[in-house]
Amino acid sequence: MTRIVLSIGIGLLLTVGTAWAGPLEDATTANTGGDNATALKTFQSLAAQGNAEAQNNLGELHAKGQGVPQDYSQARQWYEKAAAHGHALAQNNLAELYFAGLGVPQDYVRAYMWVSLAAVHMKGDEQKQAEENRNDVAGRMTPEQLAEAKRLTQQCLALKFKGC
Repeated sequence: MTRIVLSIGIGLLLTVGTAWAGPLEDATTANTGGDNATALKTFQSLAAQGNAEAQNNLGELHAKGQGVPQDYSQARQWYEKAAAHGHALAQNNLAELYFAGLGVPQDYVRAYMWVSLAAVHMKGDEQKQAEENRNDVAGRMTPEQLAEAKRLTQQCLALKFKGC
């Protein structure tokens, strides 16, 4: 009898755990599994509601051309929306676009600003990589560009990522 009760209890827990997965997790799973159409539709719905993770994910779909034509300008727009919410990965993704000049004119000042903002909020290895990327960008800049990038970084932090 105890085994039956335990089996039923474990079964219910597993079922409830599955039901707790939300639309974002479902879309991420669909995207990972190659179902880009489902991921795109769900990410678009969530992004329209202001979900920063979904906005960043839409940016990645556009940057990689998964389920949509590759379009770095569209990727930038979605990354900017997520970055305005303080999404560190979106900030890092913006830095990559500005560094390489993908969908935007190459701009080391903006690349430095975005990767600096990302590094503030990242942890562990991600933070270390962001700091290394920031140092790489800084090595390509003039002292005037570096001073401007640092000023913009502080301004963006003070404005809580609005209008960066």
